[in-house]
Amino acid sequence: MVKISRNSMLKNRVQKLRAEVRVDTQKIRNQAIENLQELFTLAKEQAQNPNVNLKQRQSWARVAAYICQVINTIAVHFDERQIDLDLNKLEELINETTTKKQTQTS
Repeated sequence: MVKISRNSMLKNRVQKLRAEVRVDTQKIRNQAIENLQELFTLAKEQAQNPNVNLKQRQSWARVAAYICQVINTIAVHFDERQIDLDLNKLEELINETTTKKQTQTS
């Protein structure tokens, strides 16, 4: 059985979300918000996880806050290019956070 880490799950969902942005605007808006809410929940759990060091929890809190900003952007207006840029930044934040975790455990 293949074990998928939360970090990989987050990255995969961001990539899936990016692909979904290309279809129907209203449908995408609703799906994007739902998916981002799931990502927010996962990031929030990591931010509140007592088994994660303080610096990592702060990084996950930053990711969660950014996810909220992206949700707000999508809810207020739909600009596909801006959403794509926001998703790029979100992916970078997740990569940065997971890279820090890997270097700290090495």
